[in-house]
Amino acid sequence: MASLPIYNRTGQQVGSYEIDPAAIAPKINKQLLHDVVVMYQSNQRVGTAKSKTRAEVAGSTKKMYRQKGTGNARAGSRRSPVRRGGGHTFAKRPRDWYFRLPRKAVQLATRMALASKIMSEQVVVVDELKFAAPKTKEMNAILKALKIDGGSLLVATAGYDKTVYMSARNIDRVSVSPVANLNALDILTPKKLLVTKDALDAIKQRSTATA
Repeated sequence: MASLPIYNRTGQQVGSYEIDPAAIAPKINKQLLHDVVVMYQSNQRVGTAKSKTRAEVAGSTKKMYRQKGTGNARAGSRRSPVRRGGGHTFAKRPRDWYFRLPRKAVQLATRMALASKIMSEQVVVVDELKFAAPKTKEMNAILKALKIDGGSLLVATAGYDKTVYMSARNIDRVSVSPVANLNALDILTPKKLLVTKDALDAIKQRSTATA
């Protein structure tokens, strides 16, 4: 059982939150986390890389000089892969890098990532994040008060909050996501995870529902 301190917007501790990482994920499977992260990264690849074979490059197909008697190594056409400007031996072709692991494995990896962040003491809990209007300066002040400014950070909210998103979107290496959209790659990439108390409640509820 882990006890996470709850802070207010000014960085003062106003309570604690009891959460059991084992209730979110009974164990951490590093191989599964690796596989899911590779899946997300692979699915982000555009797959438009292409190079030309010797059949596609411009140039004559005529033999450059006779086979014997010149003193040079024997050579074919200028399109040969061994010559500058020639085609590639194993030319790249556009391809689709997309693949998908089973849904339950992906969900389990998300819970494992959350549990690992909690066990590594990389989760900061704030009582609430509410803005009357989008204010990047105000969001910066909150991060500074919580001593999590200047590094990579993921802000997790219970639901989609437009003002929180717009307040944080211009801050370098800070991203915002509702709990429902969290995945293993988003959680593991940043150094710290800032969650609201309501977001932690939602995480516990979703973990119980999908366990």
